[in-house]
Amino acid sequence: MDFTKQQKGTTSVWAGETKNFHEGSSTVPIFNTVTYAYDDLDEWYEVAKGNKKGHIYSRNTNPTVQVLEEKIRILENGESAISFSTGMAAISNTLFALLKPGDRVVSIKDSYGGTSKIFLEHLPKFNIDVSLCETEDHEQLEKEIRKGCQLVYLESPTNPTLKVIDLQRIARAAKKVNAIVVSDNTFASPINQNPLALGVDLVVHSATKYLGGHSDAMCGLVCGSKNLVQKIFQYREIMGASLSPEIAYNVIRGMKTLELRVLRQNDSALKIARFLEEHPKVAHVFYPGLESHKGHEIAKTQMSGYGGIFSFELKDGYEAVKKLLHNIKFVHLAASLGSVSTLAGPPRTTSHVELSEEQRKHLGISESLIRYSVGIENVEDLIKDLEYGLNKI
Repeated sequence: MDFTKQQKGTTSVWAGETKNFHEGSSTVPIFNTVTYAYDDLDEWYEVAKGNKKGHIYSRNTNPTVQVLEEKIRILENGESAISFSTGMAAISNTLFALLKPGDRVVSIKDSYGGTSKIFLEHLPKFNIDVSLCETEDHEQLEKEIRKGCQLVYLESPTNPTLKVIDLQRIARAAKKVNAIVVSDNTFASPINQNPLALGVDLVVHSATKYLGGHSDAMCGLVCGSKNLVQKIFQYREIMGASLSPEIAYNVIRGMKTLELRVLRQNDSALKIARFLEEHPKVAHVFYPGLESHKGHEIAKTQMSGYGGIFSFELKDGYEAVKKLLHNIKFVHLAASLGSVSTLAGPPRTTSHVELSEEQRKHLGISESLIRYSVGIENVEDLIKDLEYGLNKI
């Protein structure tokens, strides 16, 4: 099936699943096996050497997992894809597979807390130089890239302050020095944004979030050029951060409703962000769908929707955060996002719990900030819930 002619909702359902499976099953079977047996030694050898399609050991490949990888590959329009046990496994394996001592990375200050920790603490241990730029300062990013680097790591929109990077502009700069461009697309999802089409080489997803969509499966995905994905595959093959078939099945099932969920979350998030922007107890709302957002014009050019997550600062500090969150009921105070149910919390307990208060302050993340991930509930109920909580401050 030519998925270039299909819309993303159809692709989310059918990609990787255009043929009936074992025994005519119309849903993906869970191949809960470690190893695969062969009657013919010559065939076994050809599969083991990669000369013939097949499976040898599920740490490397698995039929259920391959369906998931094919689904994200098609949704992001990449050449190849690989899965991992978690989103952080996808990020860390990608970085360590592609970098070596003496290399240089250019990235942004506003990346996810776990990613920041790799840049600030772990890569320097391997004599890998990291230059972290002001996220929205494209000229600084370009200047650092021109100095020479092997990899540029981006995230747009960023976690948790929803800053937006012009991916196409930075990818062009990276190509001039032959640097690999990696972009975390977790917040946007493939429904709202496709970085590969903007010149990025590799797209990273924490599939734990929007792709799975139900807070019941942890998974990471990377897709992009065949050559780069193969290098990451060879690294993961030895490091062992493989995805189990049971979890792959859950993410596949979640992705079938991806477009339905994301479109509703886009719509709800914009309505709630507009409500909060006008509220007297709210100091600032960070959401690229708002005309007041610094990156709104860039977002309009590279995103088809603005996502289901935003953050906002309260005027009365952390005590106000506690009062609000303790008085709203249609929310899980939990450290994740992209679920069917609304999730919220301050970065000090969610996205940037790994960092100290001083490190968060250095990154521009105040203690009065709340990250709010909109679920699929009725938006009118969520607004009433927030209004009630704000009145308790």
